[in-house]
Amino acid sequence: MNKIIVGMGEALWDVLPEGKKIGGAPANFAYHVSQFGFDSRVVSAVGRDADGQEILDVFAGKKLACLIEQVDYPTGTVQVTLDAVGVPCYEIKEGVAWDNIPFTDELKRLALSTRAVCFGSLAQRSPVSCATIRRFLDTMPDVEGQLKIFDINLRQEFYTKEVLCESMHRCNVLKINDEELVTVSRIFGYPGTDLQDKCRTLLAEYNLKMLILTCGTNGSYVFTPGTVSFRETPRVPVADTVGAGDSFTAAFTSAILSGMPVAEAHRLAVEVSAYVCTQSGAMPELPQGLRERIRQK
Repeated sequence: MNKIIVGMGEALWDVLPEGKKIGGAPANFAYHVSQFGFDSRVVSAVGRDADGQEILDVFAGKKLACLIEQVDYPTGTVQVTLDAVGVPCYEIKEGVAWDNIPFTDELKRLALSTRAVCFGSLAQRSPVSCATIRRFLDTMPDVEGQLKIFDINLRQEFYTKEVLCESMHRCNVLKINDEELVTVSRIFGYPGTDLQDKCRTLLAEYNLKMLILTCGTNGSYVFTPGTVSFRETPRVPVADTVGAGDSFTAAFTSAILSGMPVAEAHRLAVEVSAYVCTQSGAMPELPQGLRERIRQK
């Protein structure tokens, strides 16, 4: 069984009110996966600049393995502002390094050794990175227990119907929030207002193993072809919600790959995400009690 778990797409600096913090959903995902003892990789690109070198240095300091190319574009930045309850709003710079992730021989070898990958729509806004992500997904060997997780992660206007459709055809796990589900339903012409019905439609139409629906303070669901798991969102003092969804995906993925039942994996994901909301930034160190909930086979 291939063992490596990959977060693929944007690696960047979130410029928050209190200063800049390393960010990008794939890096957040890979970091939290590594906290559960898995061999993870960040796949992205940074510029040949001070910001890019600092990202590489931060990942090295966190002992986070990566396959990050240095390219002739500036390292990505995102201006993040927080509303009154700590929910982030993003201004994402364009024409940056992670828009230009090359498909290399080394990346092909990594794809052949990857057990699970998490990717989103944002890094597919540019032709170069979009093509690289699709080649990576298509290169991964089709083995039992493999996960291709599309954490849809709609940002600003950086998505198209074609990208969403191609991604859902290539994934076997879809993670989406309630607002994104409304947007996707409008794009694809799904009728009605019942979110659970729409989730079951997506699950069947794209032959998914699982669909994860997060609804903020209103809880979260995990749908499989035969079951549904619901968990309430814990009430915690929120520092900010940056990276909370990525930590949810990482914890859930790690738990499923370790053999946990869906409902138990869902519970752990909710608790990890709630903890991350109590911390500033996307990559806090998880408490030992949470990390030790997963026992790898």
